[in-house]
Amino acid sequence: MGFVVDDAIVVLENIVRHMEMGKPRMEAALEGAREIGFTVLSMTLSLAAVFIPLMFMGGIMGRLFHEFAVTIMVAILIRASSPSASRPCCAAVS
Repeated sequence: MGFVVDDAIVVLENIVRHMEMGKPRMEAALEGAREIGFTVLSMTLSLAAVFIPLMFMGGIMGRLFHEFAVTIMVAILIRASSPSASRPCCAAVS
């Protein structure tokens, strides 16, 4: 859960920085998200990649960790939508 909040805060802080520079809300949201977007994407993919080896473990432990790894990877990939899509939209509207 910490990574979701951290990414969203970083994106929001960058958008606020652009608004403080005097840019309109929509332009600040687009430019701020564009600057941080690749970093958030790379952090998300590298975090998801950490759990790939757990999917290929053998034996009883492999069966247990397979479900765990898939669940965590799906949650990590879904959480990428919060800082990359909803945060800039909320910053531009409010």
